[in-house]
Amino acid sequence: MNAAPAPALPKSLQDNPALGQWLSLATPGRVAITPGKVELGQGIATALAQIAAEELDLPLSRIDAQPVDTDLSANEGLTAGSQSVEISGASLRLAAAQARAALLDAAAARLGADTASLTCDDGTILREGAATGLDFWALAADLDWQQPVTGQIEPKPVAALRLVGTSAPRADLMPKATQGGFIHDLTLPDMLHARVIRQPVRLARLAEVDQAWLARRHPGLSVIRKGDFLALTGDDEYQLHSAHLEAEFFTRWDDPAQPWHPTATPPETAIMAAEPPVNAANRRLTARYSRQSIAHGSIGPSCALAQWLDGRLTVWTHSQGIFPLRAVIARTLGLAPADVRVIHADGSGCYGHNGADDAALDAAIVAMERPGRPIRLQWSREDELSRGPVGAAMSATIEAALDGDDRVASWRMSVTSAPHAQRPGFGGFANLTSAEALDPSSRPLQVEDLPQAAGGGASRNAVAIYDLPGQDVRVRLDAESPVRTSSLRALGAHLNVYAIESAMDELAALAGADPLRFRLRHLSDPRCRAVLEQAAQMAGWPGPDGEGEGRSMGLGVARYKNKSAWLAAVAQVSVDESIRVERLWLAVDAGRLINPEGARSQIEGGALQSLSWTTKEGIALVDGRIPPLDWDSYPILRFSELPQIETRFIIDPAHPPLGAGEAAQGPVAAAIGNAVARALGARLRDLPLTRERMMQTLLEE
Repeated sequence: MNAAPAPALPKSLQDNPALGQWLSLATPGRVAITPGKVELGQGIATALAQIAAEELDLPLSRIDAQPVDTDLSANEGLTAGSQSVEISGASLRLAAAQARAALLDAAAARLGADTASLTCDDGTILREGAATGLDFWALAADLDWQQPVTGQIEPKPVAALRLVGTSAPRADLMPKATQGGFIHDLTLPDMLHARVIRQPVRLARLAEVDQAWLARRHPGLSVIRKGDFLALTGDDEYQLHSAHLEAEFFTRWDDPAQPWHPTATPPETAIMAAEPPVNAANRRLTARYSRQSIAHGSIGPSCALAQWLDGRLTVWTHSQGIFPLRAVIARTLGLAPADVRVIHADGSGCYGHNGADDAALDAAIVAMERPGRPIRLQWSREDELSRGPVGAAMSATIEAALDGDDRVASWRMSVTSAPHAQRPGFGGFANLTSAEALDPSSRPLQVEDLPQAAGGGASRNAVAIYDLPGQDVRVRLDAESPVRTSSLRALGAHLNVYAIESAMDELAALAGADPLRFRLRHLSDPRCRAVLEQAAQMAGWPGPDGEGEGRSMGLGVARYKNKSAWLAAVAQVSVDESIRVERLWLAVDAGRLINPEGARSQIEGGALQSLSWTTKEGIALVDGRIPPLDWDSYPILRFSELPQIETRFIIDPAHPPLGAGEAAQGPVAAAIGNAVARALGARLRDLPLTRERMMQTLLEE
């Protein structure tokens, strides 16, 4: 008889198969969990602790989610793409289930009992309900912690879950509120502060440093210069900040002979290919939608600490990917990866590849020049907004037509986008500013984007969820800009969903149809239909005519990456001299929820960020460069502008958890854009939807 095939394991378990890579019982009465997904404010540490406690039949209070550390944690690569619960949570669930089974087997061996007669309660082993004198921690030494997690131990059935699905308080919030729980608050004995004077443009050459002027103006500061890398160090952070503001007076930079451009760019890619329809339709739409580059806009500037001590470099960072970052730091500084330890510390606002990785390398370079002393390096606000990676500028052109039955007869979407993937190590390049300052030859020679199998970058959500007769979807990567672009929350989904859902509204108008009914006519996915109908019901959808002049509703819907959570949004906006979003209704299907309030926080936080991107945020380049930016020149949403939000989850515990952290970006943008078009009587296709764009569109009508 053939054995049953082994179950497919989550990728994180394939990469980290040993049981001891996921949890430890080394401290009596405590369970330390060591997955490799970092806490970015999304509440993942609490959710993963709930999963482990559930499978081990322990109270949540016994679980300690350890800071992610390259010396101690499972290597799960990046914390990105809304995959922490889906992949890390699934891996930890299987590991905890196997640990519980192995502990019961070990107890049975000690007691000479049948494992089936044993149960556990709060870590105590019971035999037919009676205490045995054994507990998990007494048995821990009996386990082989190098045993591979096979996935053959069944986790708890859904009906038996008691912690998963409850809104446990976030473990990370109280320290942040009361104890200075951010990396910016971390202090080490004898700490030295540092600031980097950054190149004004990529590959600029450092021609001169007037150290005599600097010494007269800011005595006590020291200079580190290596190639085109320039840093200041000192004991007084305020003095460093003041000197940094005056960098133009003691430095001179030469522009590169030629702006940076990669020597190779991928050709246009057909995500879906379709032949044009034989019968020409007489009602056609051709529309181009776009967005500018977007800054991360983190409230706390990027920060890192580093120390070179006894031949080993330790770096504290709020990076999303400490293992890939370790590899790049080691390669850049000529160290073995084993000689670099990277420890994650919570940052203030991380939505993708921001300046955290750059700051980590900055601090590491300075630490190597100041052996023994811990180095604390923080970016300025201007550097944070103007020198870090930015979200890619994009455009999408949709050509579509209706047939005689008011159904979409053809659909072609062409996306052009700057790269969404220039994280550390991607494509084999450092992709960090200070690496290029040390050695200009480390610059990327080519750029790529995330493959479709990984959710895509520019192609993310470019395939419409609707039942269309033949979608033709093509993506072209544009790498002409010397500005560094990389991953920002939702990647291409923000603009692509905006374009698709705007086009669906425009086609509905051509058909003289209610936008809601028009979508439902083209939509067979039952879970997508359910969130769309739920959001419309929550909002009291007004039908094809809207609410009235100057105020209206719009809707948008998508399934993130076409494989994660479904989300439908309805926005109510008012339009007079400016655009104001008054209310948002969100309906979400993210499968089984681990922590419902944590999921709500993620969805609503993403919705507000999308509102800010869609109505306010965009970087206009000046001579091919990002100009100096601050909160006045780069506005973000203010507390006074927050709309009322109502969120409702459609939950079927039988469905596995799905990534939800980035599900709101596209649908919310589309709902706002469609509401503005209905209220204004004119379509704004270019983001952000500012007053200036509104007035320009009205003048052109």
